[in-house]
Amino acid sequence: MREQQLIVYKDFTEEEGRILYDMAWLMEHYNDEYYNKEDMAGLLYDNIHHLLEMAGNHGFYGNLWHCYLTNLLVNNENSYSRACEIRGEVEGTINQAVLHDIVIFKEFYDYDFSDMVKTLDVDCISLIENYESSDIESKVYNSRIRQRICSLAVKFTKDHTPEEMKATLTEFYKEYGVGKFGLHKAFRVVHDENGVQIVPIQRITHAYLDDLVGYEIPKRKLIENTEAFVEGRRANNCLLFGDAGTGKSSSIKGIANEYYDKGLRIIEVYKHQFQDLNDVIAQIKNRNYKFIIYMDDLSFEDFEIEYKYLKAVIEGGLEKKPENVLIYATSNRRHLVREKFSDKEERRDDLHSSDTVQEKLSLVARFGVTIFFAAPDKKEFQNIVKVLAERYRVTMPEEELLLEANKWELAHGGLSGRTAQQFIDYLLGKNREE
Repeated sequence: MREQQLIVYKDFTEEEGRILYDMAWLMEHYNDEYYNKEDMAGLLYDNIHHLLEMAGNHGFYGNLWHCYLTNLLVNNENSYSRACEIRGEVEGTINQAVLHDIVIFKEFYDYDFSDMVKTLDVDCISLIENYESSDIESKVYNSRIRQRICSLAVKFTKDHTPEEMKATLTEFYKEYGVGKFGLHKAFRVVHDENGVQIVPIQRITHAYLDDLVGYEIPKRKLIENTEAFVEGRRANNCLLFGDAGTGKSSSIKGIANEYYDKGLRIIEVYKHQFQDLNDVIAQIKNRNYKFIIYMDDLSFEDFEIEYKYLKAVIEGGLEKKPENVLIYATSNRRHLVREKFSDKEERRDDLHSSDTVQEKLSLVARFGVTIFFAAPDKKEFQNIVKVLAERYRVTMPEEELLLEANKWELAHGGLSGRTAQQFIDYLLGKNREE
């Protein structure tokens, strides 16, 4: 086999490429009398073991050899795959180089193992040719991504020529992207011994904007700004502020799910990680996706200075913020930086007290769009309860439902959408017990 002749799809990690190189060696030498047949059979058994382990970790099913090869192709970030992500086919000589590699990969896809297993007397190859996965969730991919990769593996087997296979792969890059940014919706930031890493969040809440009852005006403002962003028009950094439990964070999760197919990705950053923001932006600024850096429950005590890092990133640094990056934040505070009445006493000793005030207010001024989420009144709260009860099929007379909801909110945090959801969850759990 010609795995050493790959020129674009290479540089796999040792863990990623081990099965490919071992299988390629076996395909080349399994009938060579120079090598011990038992050793080669042992190597084949090892690779079957690794493919089965991969199936358990990734949730793959069907032909595991094809799924493995497909996983290599959809995760290999190279000059071609990055150029095609979200945009689709590109022009230039790179297409010839990619086609050269796809010819080799197609040889791997089309390889018939029957003579190898007969020669080496291995009788369990069928385990990886038609594998049925368990219902246990993948440790690497969620069910949506697993299904996507397994389906692509089947499509490749139906492509009759390398040109068709290349077109199928390029269409995948256009529709979803490549690597971690292509396959996942949301990410978190980890700072370890290797520096700043952007790590996928495998299980994101499946919330959508339609799930949030009411708040039509705030949702519309958020949608308009986000759609302008993903469509390449001018858009603003956005601050969602207001009472607790009113759906600010749920709205951000909603847009992550609503606009994933249009290339939108969300990166969650915590306050103590603001000093890593420049490294995060450096990793994403040249990609074809649109990134929202998401900061939940953002606020600062008067002694915390992390907001100064954020100010410099939003506006103020010498380097222009990339056009594919916006910052969305949620907060219970309108002005983000806490101010106390005692601050007024201190300002009497401050020769430039107005400058101090402006420094604390300047952060919120750098969010071009501010959206207010107010706590519902009694009537709105009851409407939220009724809508949620219908959505979750809670069977209870309306008068009794609202009476119990009023009792619940008095004892559990007051009027809010979160309180209404918690009340419905309580009823659902109680019904199951009964």
